[in-house]
Amino acid sequence: MPSYPFMQVDAFSTIPLTGNPCAIVFDADSLDAVAMQAIAREMNLSETAFVLRSNMADVRARYFTPAEEIPLAGHPTIATAFALAETGRIPLDGERTRISLELQVGPVAVDICCEDQRVQRVVMTQLKPEFLARPGAGPVARMLGLTPADFIAEAEPQVVSTGTPQLMVCVREPRSLRRLSVSHEAMASMRQTAGFFSVHVFCLTRSDPPRTFARHFVPPPDVFEDPFTGSATGGMAAYLWHFGIAGSNRLTAEQGHWMGRPGQGVVEVVGPRQDITAVRVGGSAVTTVKGELII
Repeated sequence: MPSYPFMQVDAFSTIPLTGNPCAIVFDADSLDAVAMQAIAREMNLSETAFVLRSNMADVRARYFTPAEEIPLAGHPTIATAFALAETGRIPLDGERTRISLELQVGPVAVDICCEDQRVQRVVMTQLKPEFLARPGAGPVARMLGLTPADFIAEAEPQVVSTGTPQLMVCVREPRSLRRLSVSHEAMASMRQTAGFFSVHVFCLTRSDPPRTFARHFVPPPDVFEDPFTGSATGGMAAYLWHFGIAGSNRLTAEQGHWMGRPGQGVVEVVGPRQDITAVRVGGSAVTTVKGELII
């Protein structure tokens, strides 16, 4: 039976069993989409990454949730680049090694930052953000079990995409995050009409640099709450910078506390508020599993 080397990596953390876990399956060129989807269901993580050869970049990756393939995601990118470096599949060149990773949205730049030949942080450059549908504060509040008064006044909920469209919802304070009671049915319905993949709910502190706390939700049959969402962290930072909610284009993002899997990332928005050109999202990672997949 065919076998494939694989790893499980916790992204956006240096402590095993925290952050967001991702399975990375290497040498996956012989697997078709049906097999990849079945493996992702078996892994039952937020995402499973499959590493393949590329004709346009250093390496290609495909990302699958337990229910579907997605075009771009943050924590699988951090985890995949970390795993490629850890296994020697990508040679490291001093303190910073830049690779090109082919995803469904096209090639993205990923920087692997090292110290003494050990990976300290992986930083991905996400695409120019798109500001898309606005489903309305009232319907979004009802979907989340909140009221419009829980939201900030500076900007209403809006779908933002740096590769994957996600609904951005900025609340006034952390206790609104604790009070969330999400309607699966309402989210699934709004997802179809507003054209987003998932919902990112967050609040901004006034620390220096600014710090965010967030929760992230995907309708079933996917894993319902995600411990740390790198793609949404990029969209969130773009939203906060674009609408003048954040006074700095650099943020520290935290997520996963309510799940017992705290993670932390750093994010930088590139460009002026009305013409953002890219978003850089970075974080650490740690290996928790090494093995062989036999199918």
